[in-house]
Amino acid sequence: MSGIAREAGALLMHYFRQHLKIEYKGDADLVTAADRAAEVLIRDRIREQWPTHDVLGEEQGLSDQGSDYRWYVDPLDGTTNFAHGYPMFCVSVGLEHKGRRIAAVIYDPTRDELFSAEHGRGAHLNDEWIHVSKTAALKECLLATGFPSHKRHKNPNIYFYHQITLHTHGVRRAGSAALDLCNVACGRFDGFWEFNLNPWDTAAGVLIVEEAGGKVTRFDGSPFELSSRETVASNGLIHDALLREFEDIFAGRGLEALPDPRLYER
Repeated sequence: MSGIAREAGALLMHYFRQHLKIEYKGDADLVTAADRAAEVLIRDRIREQWPTHDVLGEEQGLSDQGSDYRWYVDPLDGTTNFAHGYPMFCVSVGLEHKGRRIAAVIYDPTRDELFSAEHGRGAHLNDEWIHVSKTAALKECLLATGFPSHKRHKNPNIYFYHQITLHTHGVRRAGSAALDLCNVACGRFDGFWEFNLNPWDTAAGVLIVEEAGGKVTRFDGSPFELSSRETVASNGLIHDALLREFEDIFAGRGLEALPDPRLYER
């Protein structure tokens, strides 16, 4: 599994250095030849070793063999970054058996960082054990979030970003949900949230967070499912406090007004 991710990552770097032409598959949803080539490679390697397994990938959809095993493949998480030459992207591969996530690999080829996890066996970064942070106070936390590449006007996350920025040490937006989850797992971030993520965005990263000692739920605290499209991950210690922030924001309680830009013009 790790070998497949590293091979796909090497392919991405080959394309990255060529400054590929950007293509569009939606209003602002970028796709490149690298996405497609990396997914073909990953599918080919899975088919060679596990020909009866199902595969769900971002670019080619579901190959349903009726198997108890299903792979979730995001060949290039962080496509917009990649297409603009910003070195923050990864390969994400997760494996599920009878609905339970059992193995995961996320590879960042720009830093040669390979995150991996197996159910019940912990999480690693380049063969070293990793664990979530020990920060217990929300005001001392550094968090991460993400915004959609399309239909941004229908996404409420700017309000969550604003409120949680005011109540924490800061919020980062790197452009790769899979790497954000990895950074929670290894303690660089204390938490992460995002709306409307797909199963291939979260299948690997959620397992890595959980195996590193973290917690992942929906916004209301109910169990996370790949179909949830709501993701809140944390070190566990701040999880309840973070969920209370979400509850207040959804209810419109205690919201700080966004600053008026006209005040800066004066």
